[in-house]
Amino acid sequence: MAPLMFSLRFLFFLSPVLFLMISTQSLAQISCSNDKGNYTANSTYHTNLNALLSSLSSPSNNGNGYGFYNSSYGENPDQVYAIGLCLRDATVDNCRYCLSNATQELTQSCPNQKEAFGARDQCILRYTNRSIYGVMETSPAFRLYNVQNVSSSDVVEFEQKLRTLLEDLSGQAAGNGSLRKFAAGTADAPRFQTIYGLAQCTPDLTEMLCSDCLGTSLGDIPIYFPAMQVGGIIVKPSCVLRYEIYRFINPTTVRPLPSPPPPLSSPLSSPPPPSNSTEGSKSNRAQTVIIIVVPIVVSVVLIVIFFCICLRVRRTKKTLETRKSLPGGDDTDEIGSAESLQFDLATIRVSTDDFSEANKLGQGGFGFVYRGRLLNGKDIAVKRLSTNSGQGDLEFKNEVLLVAKLQHRNLVRLLGFCLEGSERLLVYEFVPNASLDHIIFDPTKRAQLDWVRRYKIIVGTARGLLYLHEDSRLKIIHRDLKASNILIDAEMNPKISDFGMARLFVLDQTQGNTSRIVGTYGYMAPEYAMHGHFSVKSDVYSFGVLVLEIVSGQKNSGFQHGENAEDLLSFAWRSWREGTASNLIDPTLRTGSRTEIMRCIHIGLLCVQENVADRPTMASVILMLNSYSLTLPVPSQPAFYLHSSIGMDMPLQSEYNSGATRSVRSKSNSVIVMEYETFTEPHPR
Repeated sequence: MAPLMFSLRFLFFLSPVLFLMISTQSLAQISCSNDKGNYTANSTYHTNLNALLSSLSSPSNNGNGYGFYNSSYGENPDQVYAIGLCLRDATVDNCRYCLSNATQELTQSCPNQKEAFGARDQCILRYTNRSIYGVMETSPAFRLYNVQNVSSSDVVEFEQKLRTLLEDLSGQAAGNGSLRKFAAGTADAPRFQTIYGLAQCTPDLTEMLCSDCLGTSLGDIPIYFPAMQVGGIIVKPSCVLRYEIYRFINPTTVRPLPSPPPPLSSPLSSPPPPSNSTEGSKSNRAQTVIIIVVPIVVSVVLIVIFFCICLRVRRTKKTLETRKSLPGGDDTDEIGSAESLQFDLATIRVSTDDFSEANKLGQGGFGFVYRGRLLNGKDIAVKRLSTNSGQGDLEFKNEVLLVAKLQHRNLVRLLGFCLEGSERLLVYEFVPNASLDHIIFDPTKRAQLDWVRRYKIIVGTARGLLYLHEDSRLKIIHRDLKASNILIDAEMNPKISDFGMARLFVLDQTQGNTSRIVGTYGYMAPEYAMHGHFSVKSDVYSFGVLVLEIVSGQKNSGFQHGENAEDLLSFAWRSWREGTASNLIDPTLRTGSRTEIMRCIHIGLLCVQENVADRPTMASVILMLNSYSLTLPVPSQPAFYLHSSIGMDMPLQSEYNSGATRSVRSKSNSVIVMEYETFTEPHPR
């Protein structure tokens, strides 16, 4: 990837008007893809590229009428594909002018590369030698921000208002149809300010892909912007997200979506007057036929509509009955609403080679996980629930009902499910790098995790938890957050998985309690393990343990420091009090900000405090991770309710038995007796 040719960051010192004047005169950002192949001058590919780009901004090319241009030229292996998108409120003339200039400057800056991407103030343009229509791409990305920071006293409120605005606009843009996936709006900010926001995708994306692209941009704000800025823009090949505290679009030139076409003229309209008697008799016969046929057709249509209404009413009644019969029916939709996600068992068997050993990815408390490949080439991960598990159906329903509604870049995505015979299958997106525990606890692999990647995993996991606790439609407690339930994708982004243990809360509920404990020792909050009390702070505790594991590269039980072994929390707390917290840092971390690492240790200790009220919320954790000007409170002693006599990383769900009291034998032969969760009890109110 060639370096960016031009940076706009300093331009934000200038006034908005001056910024727009300058940025319209030159290409703001350019990326030349050296790794995607090169072409030689005057070659067939070069000729096809020039012909395609010339036609793209031609006055005769109206695109889709709303600033979107997609075309290709030539034949393989020299075929060229290009997509152009005019941003915001660009008029037709300004759009063509922008694309024309972008064409010239992009080909001049990338004279030999087969793939290039550029962004100007009013348009983006990319071309390549592969088909890109309908493909969501988030790289390369241009991220620019206003150098002015939000006042420290207003950061929390500003961030909440901004997140709500951009999430709403992202949803509107994604659902705006195939012509113009665009939305703009405002929100009130502190100190009588107004936040102006914009979200836009290329119209070739599906609603889900558009939402995903904008979601990744929204997640980039706290990662790539050093503090909460008053403005910023993130431009990716498939979407654009921007916010400012000044009006940066002209609402009068934003073109509305077209009105539906006028209805066809009625077949009963009067025919033109006959020119002679023969034509008159033909016209009379035609009128007679129409008078006879039309009532018959209308009657048939009315009968069909009547039967459709009856069928709809019957189906709705059945849906309501199904909803009442499912656990949590007052808070969630029924499985029937996800019928479009259902896979055939035969399809799953073919994709996994009939659940062959070679495709087995691992084993959890509820069965095996297999890798599969659909006929369209898409890789999937299939969780096959154990058929001899008495809780399997309830567990399956709970996970389907939850995960089907959760859409966030840091949560594993449920692609579908299968309910046939005794088979209960969940189909997820395939995450290539497996789970975090396979990397962070491996002496060889964890050396590949530098601090930048580890910090990215910490922040991403925090954002996923914040979504579960506060930003999703349902308030969700995960209750089994641990390293093995954090999957790592190809770009080292974390994705929280395994929601079978999750517990729904009503929106105004803050805590609950149960006599049936589920989870994993070492990650379980003390009030939950000993008394069955759980809340969002239970997940915060688990997150704190996870942060300390990521920093140290070791499990929470059996922490090794030299020849000494003790549990991780004990060592972390003792080192903190003695001023030697740096001893906790993984020796393989030879680079990275020590200040940032020590701050994460501090945040981890705040999360594992014994007093529930002293632990921060995930919203506060996000703020602590992203705002270095914020002074952190002094942590108090963590809870040491499980010592070395108990297997700290033993999963309770592996001995799960519906409604029964079971004993779990630890590695030291200690016996712990608990009654496990069945998911059939009503939600605590």
